[in-house]
Amino acid sequence: MFENALLLGAACIIGALLFHPKVRLSRNWRATVTPLASIIGSGFLVAAPLLSHAVNGWAFFAMAGIVLLAYGIGEVIRFNIRHAEPLLNQVQAPPFLLNIERLSALVLSVAYVISVAFYLRLLASFVLHAMEVDSDFYANMLTTGVLVSIALIGLWRGLEGLENLEESAVNIKLAIIAALLLGLIAFDFHWLTQPENHISYSPLKDWPHSMRLLAGILLIVQGFETSRYLGAEYDAQTRIRTMRYAQLLSTAIYLLFIGLSLPLLNGFHEPRSETAIITLSALVSPILPVMLIVAAVMSQFSAAVADTAGSGGLLSEFSRRRLSPRLGYVFVVTLAIVLIWSANIFEIITIASRAFAAYYLLQCIVALTVNYRRKRWLQSTGFLLIASILLLVLLFAIPDGA
Repeated sequence: MFENALLLGAACIIGALLFHPKVRLSRNWRATVTPLASIIGSGFLVAAPLLSHAVNGWAFFAMAGIVLLAYGIGEVIRFNIRHAEPLLNQVQAPPFLLNIERLSALVLSVAYVISVAFYLRLLASFVLHAMEVDSDFYANMLTTGVLVSIALIGLWRGLEGLENLEESAVNIKLAIIAALLLGLIAFDFHWLTQPENHISYSPLKDWPHSMRLLAGILLIVQGFETSRYLGAEYDAQTRIRTMRYAQLLSTAIYLLFIGLSLPLLNGFHEPRSETAIITLSALVSPILPVMLIVAAVMSQFSAAVADTAGSGGLLSEFSRRRLSPRLGYVFVVTLAIVLIWSANIFEIITIASRAFAAYYLLQCIVALTVNYRRKRWLQSTGFLLIASILLLVLLFAIPDGA
């Protein structure tokens, strides 16, 4: 009982700090929240079990590699904000650069469609887990119902009202994550006092297969690219700075979480499940599963709404306004419904990872095109290295269980 009260109290204190007017109304924090909402959204909930299945005790090092790659991609996006956007905003923008940028916007809109399906399918799984219902059919039905509701609201009134949930959801989620990390520290301290306990770093039986699995979960750190499309609200320097803040904060959270989860994951051999973190968190504290379900529902819904809005807007822009944003929302939802009924959640994660890898690869090409004009060959070598890794992700990523 005391442990539950301590974790709930910690979450309330962190939540109160984040909802304080000085924080909530801070322009820098608001610009940081948008990318942060996606980066530590759905990925945070599935990261630990997925990495455990893929590389067992090496999960922390795998997570370090993933966030390092993500930061490198973030540098590409930040370069494009600083150097590509001014060229693209010219009346006579370079044709090749403009075409690559338009293609990348189309690919991103498709990636958002897939991520919407993932977010809401995961939301349904967590809700049904709370009701002790384990059924893919009911999860797909619930997901379809939520998607149809979003499409109707978007068609009728637009999605602006729903998007206001985003900042509140992020603050609540961060408060619950802080409580989870505190609970894991206490769990690990007790676990380490037992001399027979140790982390298993058994050699990977098939490391190429494990690398392909890791490539299939790039989605878990996706989201920082949203800063690229906030130009109507924030200047370039603010977007560059706050995107970096979001990536650094999410990197610290992910590495802390995976590192502290290693004792909890040690010997975890349950069948793969998107809600495994709920089962595991109950070993830390009885109240954590409830708190995580609340965090999951709020974050998945807000992230899905944000990506639906983003994808609908991008599709409208790509069609030269022949498709209105509201009809774009309906189109996005229709594709997402088709996807959730034709693929399981682990396949959706991999499809989304490939889609985002394709978008990031095109952004690398934008950066390389701009740098060709600037003659910065050393920087271009870095962009080429990142592009090569993304091409491998695009070609060889596989879902967990494949």
